[in-house]
Amino acid sequence: MNNLSTSKPLSYWSAFKSIFIREIKLAWQKPTQLVQPVVFFLIVVTLFPLGISPAPKTLQMIGPGVIWIAAILAIMLVVERLFRQDYQEGTIEAWLLSTVPMSLLVGAKLLAAWFISCSVLVLITPVLALLMNIETHVIPALMLSLLVGTPILLFVGAIGNALTVGLNQGGVLLSLLVLPLYIPVLIFATSLIEAATLNMSYTGQMSILISMLLVSCFFAPVAIAAALKNTVN
Repeated sequence: MNNLSTSKPLSYWSAFKSIFIREIKLAWQKPTQLVQPVVFFLIVVTLFPLGISPAPKTLQMIGPGVIWIAAILAIMLVVERLFRQDYQEGTIEAWLLSTVPMSLLVGAKLLAAWFISCSVLVLITPVLALLMNIETHVIPALMLSLLVGTPILLFVGAIGNALTVGLNQGGVLLSLLVLPLYIPVLIFATSLIEAATLNMSYTGQMSILISMLLVSCFFAPVAIAAALKNTVN
């Protein structure tokens, strides 16, 4: 990160790539943080059949909602520690001294965080969907909803983390800030899956989710950068 604060100007792409690669390397150095959200996701989904009912019809009905709620909770684990280490180690101050816009550096970190943790949730979803007795023709729609929805959850949650990163006990406040904002994503995602279950078109729901993704991709890094600057200053 020190090379970002030197007087020699960096190209935007070089800075973006530098942050992305750094985050990947840091994740591999701490495999427990890498595995924790995935293991939590698996545990939550597998406990539902034991706690409610193992009946195939029941699992088929609640399965998509269970997987989505488990994904939200797993992403909250990722979001909760997203900028904590950077704040404690002074990395955010180095970003402020960089000639590269801070929003671009934040975007690289968010993309790396999604690639490291959230993409794995999407990849293991088919196995869990079969466990929940979800019909095979619904699984692609379920994966598609997670593929588009998980970055929205991550980006929106990152705004809350940036606002609370300087607090000693910001975890509870983060949940209160972020979880209500997740409700629209959950509503449209489950509506999409319901349409797929009924063999209906879900292009409308997907269009709304994609629109939400584009808005979050554009505005979230800017909002996060502003929140981090305010926290440091």
